[in-house]
Amino acid sequence: MPASDLTVRPLVAASELDRFLELSYVLDDELADDLAAGRRRPEWMWIATRGTRVLARASWWSSPGAEGPGVLDFFDVDDTLPPEEGVEVGFELLSAAMKAIFPEGATPPEYGRFIPPSWREDAAARQVVETRFAVLERLGARQLVERLRLEWRAGTPLPETSKRLTFRPVSDREELVDLMVPVLEGTLDAHSGADLERMTPREAAEKQHDEEFAGFDSPREWWQVATLDSGEAVGFVIPARNIYNAIIAYIGVLPAHRGHGYVDDLLAEGTRILAERDVPRIRAATDLPNVPMAAAFQRAGYVNFERAVNFTWETA
Repeated sequence: MPASDLTVRPLVAASELDRFLELSYVLDDELADDLAAGRRRPEWMWIATRGTRVLARASWWSSPGAEGPGVLDFFDVDDTLPPEEGVEVGFELLSAAMKAIFPEGATPPEYGRFIPPSWREDAAARQVVETRFAVLERLGARQLVERLRLEWRAGTPLPETSKRLTFRPVSDREELVDLMVPVLEGTLDAHSGADLERMTPREAAEKQHDEEFAGFDSPREWWQVATLDSGEAVGFVIPARNIYNAIIAYIGVLPAHRGHGYVDDLLAEGTRILAERDVPRIRAATDLPNVPMAAAFQRAGYVNFERAVNFTWETA
């Protein structure tokens, strides 16, 4: 059936959430709270229907009070459709929604999706993922990175406390930015690498602090600098809570101290700080190519429960 017989529109109001939920995704249980808190708006939540049937949906998320959407984190197609038709339906939905939401010439925000760890080996899961990829690429997006999503679960033995480093809270924004700047040297993180293509390391560090870390409402005292007995800084770790989970937001080892396994000490300290708050789980993520960081999480008892992919559009 041609995609031209579709009705593509935003939700009229939050009361239409049930229509949006006719398709499913792992974050569905967050939608009602997100709408109530202003992290989503009906005009950012779109559906494509044929008759009474919802065939595709998309939604953008942002911080409450933001002027516009911050990330595209829902994009689903009815996967009972033949693959070619699914791509056409998804394209019709997403292209119409983007045209309505974003001014002409504006760069759309990043797309992110959680996917099964073994999606390449599972034929059905692979088709689901590749349908979405095909739509995004047709709309001019490119894959930035695939990431491992990791989780430490309550009851997992805690890694040992460091016997060779001393920890103290980060003193202020300037100290953290000063530490982040050299850590960005040789980074294996794709998002940081993309930032460094268009800004200086200090600008990239300030951006990440101000746009990400400053939004955490957990105590800043949790953010720790690791030092040697001499007081020299080795690195830092940022354990925190975002809106949904306890997280290890960032771990950085200064270039002069790499190669000594200090990442294990930093991760152990961050994990301990959060575990002492009786959290049911601690979430973290690292890029698939960052094999050393993934190995550190595994040694600390974290399991890879999911993956994530991120697509971006070229800056206009």
